[in-house]
Amino acid sequence: MKKLTKIFALVSALMIAVFAFTGCGDKKLKFATGGTGGTYYAYGSALSTLTTNNTSTKVTAISTGASADNILRVNKKKADIAIVQNDVAFYAYTGTDLFASNGAQKNIRIVGYMYSEPCQIVARSGINSIEDLRGATVSVGAVGSGVEFNAKQILAAYDISFGDINKRNLDFNGSADALKNGQIDAFFCVAGAPTTAITDLATTKGINLLSIDDDHIAILQSTYDFYKPYTVPAGTYNGINADVKMVTVKATIIAHKNVSNKDVYNILDSAFKATKVNHAKFEELSLESCFDDYANSTVPFHDGAIEYYNEHKEG
Repeated sequence: MKKLTKIFALVSALMIAVFAFTGCGDKKLKFATGGTGGTYYAYGSALSTLTTNNTSTKVTAISTGASADNILRVNKKKADIAIVQNDVAFYAYTGTDLFASNGAQKNIRIVGYMYSEPCQIVARSGINSIEDLRGATVSVGAVGSGVEFNAKQILAAYDISFGDINKRNLDFNGSADALKNGQIDAFFCVAGAPTTAITDLATTKGINLLSIDDDHIAILQSTYDFYKPYTVPAGTYNGINADVKMVTVKATIIAHKNVSNKDVYNILDSAFKATKVNHAKFEELSLESCFDDYANSTVPFHDGAIEYYNEHKEG
């Protein structure tokens, strides 16, 4: 009887070890993205497939409510990695603005800045500068959205408060329709350029794309390190015949701090080996843009990302 007991114990131990080993091998990292019709989901799905097929790291993309939702998931380890706006990551890590009620999310780490989402300010003819927005009717995005905070911060750099404008809270398509119909004078749109709402508007109505000069970019960056200079090239939209300087936030991959360095390295390596065939946004990626001023980032970069950078930087 004792011999049988020992045999059963040995078999059980072996089975547990086998299942544990198998489970480790099959474990997939959860990549929180966005809605299934959006860029975040398409980009995240492409990167998940590339990483899974070409490295030892296995990743599956999941549909979510995008930036704020993704950060909460990663911080609680309900997702391992995610794509978010870097300004929202800043609010999360510092427990400010969008995350004032949730508190600081200190478990998140940046993997890299993947592509730009410029803060575009679209105005009717006759409004030629941000200073002209004082007293105007301006849509600043949905209430409590990242766009609304971007608008508030950019206007504040020019000493313009929401009290100095007739504020409207419309989404991008609603804003474009309202400008087309003469119901508003301008709107903020934080999205890749060109973006459909502005492209469609510019084909039917003359628009201005308002610029932010270097001095005001510096004012913004002195408080919010997530803003980066960006230029929308002439010809991006109908009627925009000169380059327009502005600021951009970045679509950013984050990871939980406990995701392994190897997994983070593999994800980055897959992104850098991707092409526009996988997703058009991969064309924007460069080592310089991915790690722009990383040493001074409020949200720390993941050790695996730093390892990748140090291995691939020149010199």
